[in-house]
Amino acid sequence: MRFDFATSIDRRQYASKKWLRYADDVLPLWVADMDFVSPPAVVEALKTRVAHGVFGYDAMPDSLRHTLCEWSARHYDWPIEPDWQVWLPGVVPALHLACLALTEPGDGVLTLTPIYPPFLKVAEHSGRIAQVAPLAEPAAGEPWRLTREALEASITPQTRLLLWCHPHNPTGRVWDRQELALLAELAERHDLTIVSDELHCDLILDDEPHRPLAALHPELAARIITLWAPSKTFNIAGLGCACAVIPDAKLRRRWQSTMSGLMPEVNLLGLLAAEAAYRDGEPWRQALLEVLRGNRQRLAERLAAWPGVECRLPEATYLAWLDLRGAGLGDNPQQALLERARVALSDGADFGWPGFARLNFGTTPERLEAALQRLDDVLGKS
Repeated sequence: MRFDFATSIDRRQYASKKWLRYADDVLPLWVADMDFVSPPAVVEALKTRVAHGVFGYDAMPDSLRHTLCEWSARHYDWPIEPDWQVWLPGVVPALHLACLALTEPGDGVLTLTPIYPPFLKVAEHSGRIAQVAPLAEPAAGEPWRLTREALEASITPQTRLLLWCHPHNPTGRVWDRQELALLAELAERHDLTIVSDELHCDLILDDEPHRPLAALHPELAARIITLWAPSKTFNIAGLGCACAVIPDAKLRRRWQSTMSGLMPEVNLLGLLAAEAAYRDGEPWRQALLEVLRGNRQRLAERLAAWPGVECRLPEATYLAWLDLRGAGLGDNPQQALLERARVALSDGADFGWPGFARLNFGTTPERLEAALQRLDDVLGKS
């Protein structure tokens, strides 16, 4: 079956956050939201359910739980159980829930920068202490790295929770076994609980299987919560559906007790879309990955012609993390490119790293080419 990733969809006719934030002449490559129509299986399932016409309270379908178990075993070689799953409206709410469920006021919540902006806000929102450790920047062709030194220096006696992103947003790193083993070692030694946001794990662009942290280190089951969602992979973020996978019964009860009454149940259409995506969306996902690999190559060719711009190409996701500190664009390169190229990127300062910007290449090749030509006009003359 052939899927259409080339047709440009008019998203301004509805209240698209991505497309309505900036003026009509701006090409938006910022928020992690693709411009592709979701898998046909998802669209058809939603059409059928909407035609039913009754949208009362729905129960969590056992079929969805079993479908996710099959997906995990097939794609991650991790046999999970249906009762390990706690479904909730999104990964960002889950990060805040983690602070409330797993820490006390005054405890430290650690994350590594650069990082998806909500990670940097959950401690403050929850009355906890925000702690950060920097990743090591690429050098001599090396990728962004997790280092023992940075982590050890940032962990204090107050640190109780580590918010982890795997694969990493915004750098696109797929963490290797040695890095994950280091993380597990430090968690055990310092008595940390880890919330592993694995939202982009089905968007690995190279020939690598995803390795869930909890699958590699089952001995740490009592201190690891894994967050998954179909939202980024299948472009259904607006349907608000995610899953916390918690193998340890005691940890799961603690999570569920805090969640009760605090968070609404998942939207019935979100649950339906998730099941259709995991059950029938694999051919579409494989076609998507080919499009994203092509878009990544287009970007790589342009980067070679942009003096002063550095970027370690992502191993996963449709997001590229651009180092613009040498591009001569001043203290806020994201704003400079918005004004001069009329292309909207995400500001690196929001991720904890000023001077960088995140570029979303999850769009049609034609639209990406138009944006890259605009960036050529500015960055090619730096």
